[in-house]
Amino acid sequence: MFRHRGEARTLQHNLRIASLLSFVAGLVNVTGVLSLQRLTTNVTGHFAFFVDEVFKLNFWQGLAYFLYIFFFFLGSFVSSFMVELIHNRHHKHEYVIPVLLESAILFSVALFGHLWVASHPDYLAFLLLFAMGLQNSLVTTISNSIVRTTHLTGLFTDLGIELSQLFFYKLSEQRHKLYSSIKLRFTIIGFFFIGGIVGGILYSAIQLHGLILAGALLLFGISIDYIMNEKMEHNNVA
Repeated sequence: MFRHRGEARTLQHNLRIASLLSFVAGLVNVTGVLSLQRLTTNVTGHFAFFVDEVFKLNFWQGLAYFLYIFFFFLGSFVSSFMVELIHNRHHKHEYVIPVLLESAILFSVALFGHLWVASHPDYLAFLLLFAMGLQNSLVTTISNSIVRTTHLTGLFTDLGIELSQLFFYKLSEQRHKLYSSIKLRFTIIGFFFIGGIVGGILYSAIQLHGLILAGALLLFGISIDYIMNEKMEHNNVA
């Protein structure tokens, strides 16, 4: 799921990682909106608000929106930097550190966020945006830009294009490729939606503690990947 990269990845690899990470993103997205009244999985809306505040000469509020964008960018940069650094040394585990860092952030916000949610909600938003930047960069890098999980704008654009192409592409190879891509898009959208529903339910019951599930799922994902990798290497040696 995580350990294969680029052309070594199959549709099944992408479907598995898309299911896990889009569910996490959907959960974080709804939890962020309900607890902080801020978008915490993408920056498109923040950019619009940033420009609006600058034109109104509300520079301090504009700075907050700029920092939302910056922390998502910073998470993306850090994730890619760590992946490339580790890839050159021990490529089998290049994904582990970014996932562990994202999981640690989600656990921290879940366990201690209630201390800041009223007085410093922006700090929590920065952390969640950084975590989502980590995730989006990681999955984009290892899937060769095929899978993106933290926001849906581009997904719906790609899905609309591919569904329209079904009316024109008639060769079996072309249609097979389209069907695979459409299946992946629907998987990401579906699990993002399910994650959002679960996030809403958990927030109504346990508030920010619902993010524990997101962090635990990330740890579960890399654990399963590690076990499968070790089993495969053992079989190859045998």
